[in-house]
Amino acid sequence: RQAPGCSAYVIGAPGLVNALYDAGITMNDIDPDYVIVGETSTYNYEMISKAALLVQGGARLIATNSDLTGPTEAGIVPACRALVAPIELATGKPNPLMMRTGLKLLGVHSAEAVMVGDRMDTDIIAGLETGLDTVLVLSGCTRREDLAQYPYRPSYVLHGVGEIPEDNA
Repeated sequence: RQAPGCSAYVIGAPGLVNALYDAGITMNDIDPDYVIVGETSTYNYEMISKAALLVQGGARLIATNSDLTGPTEAGIVPACRALVAPIELATGKPNPLMMRTGLKLLGVHSAEAVMVGDRMDTDIIAGLETGLDTVLVLSGCTRREDLAQYPYRPSYVLHGVGEIPEDNA
């Protein structure tokens, strides 16, 4: 909706490529409007280098999600955030688009919202980077004893979302 007729260089599984194609986005590895990174098992140095050069050339970088790791039958493996990190680091262009878009859709300022999440490495850091107060719920990935591993802290730590107070104002 933001850029009808745009083009993208895509690093991701066939499902992502097909969804973008269905949305009318043209695949372009020369001068795309966007570099879009999703989870994939076919990821290599050539793709990272190409994406970094395209972003340095003006393409906007979008990641499909900010999860650093994900579970598989074999154990925890790198997820989208781990795949996009080398491109971000090489270009110096992190993408806060997801959080800002959410605030815009809600019609609120960052001072009027909080980020609630169960992961310090994705949810809480995203909230902090966007200027939001953050609520870590211990009902998911991060445990209270894990907090010592991080140089930053959430605004609040709760056992679960059921502890979030109602605003009766």
